[in-house]
Amino acid sequence: MALLLAPAGWIYGLVAGRRMLARPKAKSRLPVICIGNFVVGGAGKTPFAIELAYRLREEGYRPGFLLRGYGGSEKGPLLVAADVQGAADVGDEALLLARYGPTVISRNRPAGAALAEEQPVDVLLMDDGFQNPALAKDLSLVLVDCAAGFGNGLCLPAGPLRAPAHKQILKTDCLVLVGEGDAAEQAAHLAGRKALPILHAHLRPQPDGELEGRKLFAFAGIGRPQKFFGSLKELGYQVKQTRAFADHHPYTEADVRALLTEAEEAGLQLVTTAKDMVRLETSDGELFHWIASTARVLEVRMDIDDEDRLMGLIRETLRNRSFHQQA
Repeated sequence: MALLLAPAGWIYGLVAGRRMLARPKAKSRLPVICIGNFVVGGAGKTPFAIELAYRLREEGYRPGFLLRGYGGSEKGPLLVAADVQGAADVGDEALLLARYGPTVISRNRPAGAALAEEQPVDVLLMDDGFQNPALAKDLSLVLVDCAAGFGNGLCLPAGPLRAPAHKQILKTDCLVLVGEGDAAEQAAHLAGRKALPILHAHLRPQPDGELEGRKLFAFAGIGRPQKFFGSLKELGYQVKQTRAFADHHPYTEADVRALLTEAEEAGLQLVTTAKDMVRLETSDGELFHWIASTARVLEVRMDIDDEDRLMGLIRETLRNRSFHQQA
């Protein structure tokens, strides 16, 4: 199938690569730190953004978030309010990030940045949007999953790359290798040729005592559900059944009814991810309220091995930005 789609992937990559290298249309008054990846699918961008926000606050900054709002119906620009919007409106990632700082969703990134400038924010963390040239970025941190890498190395729809890797590396300021494995060797080689900083990070699942000794039914609609299932097993939990859905899957009443029924009949405890729970919690209906109150969430945290080096890079970027603004 990849070979059949390769010509379409070549055309897509050609267009995406040229678009990505285009001159930005707008520049925010706020410093913009982009957290992106080369491919479709999860690499841990949202947990990384949350962890980075923690560190920035420790440094005395007031970080905010800007993202497209994938999976939501709102086009924006819109300031996310968890008590007003649901995942169907602004997407699950936006609702998660809104717990950690002012969060704006906008399909038009410059318009979103303009709204963010009106908030109590002095650093803007852009979750995804690395390939989007509309808004100038002061620092682009690109995450690569060491277990997945570039996949088959082809561009959409033949493979997972959003643009040719050799084009994307030109816009990369720092490479962050996430997890274990050797699938990121090509990315590290490209970064080495450009003399880019290469950092390492690990997505750490947080143990939950309520799951100890219980038989689990794990379900997830994220970029790599198998990674979530594997994390549960690595913690020593008894995963008896799993159900994988598409990334950002909008759960239906039929989905929820099936999950609840199967779990009850087999005597299993339902467990899912924070992103999935946000979608369930903000859906209307008794079934959604029931599964949200009974399912457990496996929380994760991004550990950045070279945190001090990363913060040094960010401090330098912010100083340079301040110097140029004064000049």
